[in-house]
Amino acid sequence: MSAPKFASVVLDVDSTLAGVEGIDWLAAQRGPDMAKRIAELTDMAMRGEISLDEIYGRRLSMIRPTHREIGALSKRYVEAMAPGAREAVGRLRDAGVAIAVVSGGIREAIVPLALSIGVHGSALRAVSVYFEEHGEYTGFEKDSPLATQRGKAEVVRALALPAPVLAVGDGATDLAMRPAVNAFAAYTGFVRREPVVRDADFVLESFAQLEQVVLA
Repeated sequence: MSAPKFASVVLDVDSTLAGVEGIDWLAAQRGPDMAKRIAELTDMAMRGEISLDEIYGRRLSMIRPTHREIGALSKRYVEAMAPGAREAVGRLRDAGVAIAVVSGGIREAIVPLALSIGVHGSALRAVSVYFEEHGEYTGFEKDSPLATQRGKAEVVRALALPAPVLAVGDGATDLAMRPAVNAFAAYTGFVRREPVVRDADFVLESFAQLEQVVLA
């Protein structure tokens, strides 16, 4: 069997590894008006029309998610995992490919999903949120590069993954990883954003296609 085309794969979470936009899901718990306002901001940032820096903290302050809601979101992530993702990642790992998850989503909600595909510890990078003793929201990890529009490249470089590295994601914040990796794949299994597709090296509709690209 020939060596994999890529030694490492970096996966986004929201609308890539799972068919959920976590902060949008939390907003929906506050009713349709809040859901609409937050979803519009998220989509604008993912299309690169506004900077994530401008809206990351603002969205969370508007929603003020509780600890219990983060737990419910963690279950939703697992339920909404991309078809075939667990199996494809397992085969990639069996072939010796290093797997990392890098997300601008909420770490505490993403941990169970990441664990379900065998990613843990420093191979999972996301943004932590904080709560007071009764589970009420108090803030988020403001110094995280992942709460910024172009911060994923910095995080991927810090991971020092074996090269060549393929990054996979659906949004403009994922495309920002391109300078830090050897290739970028636009994942369109849940949503297709043309500005991201246009600048991608690969376009993937499924994790089966990801497996083909990496192991071809």
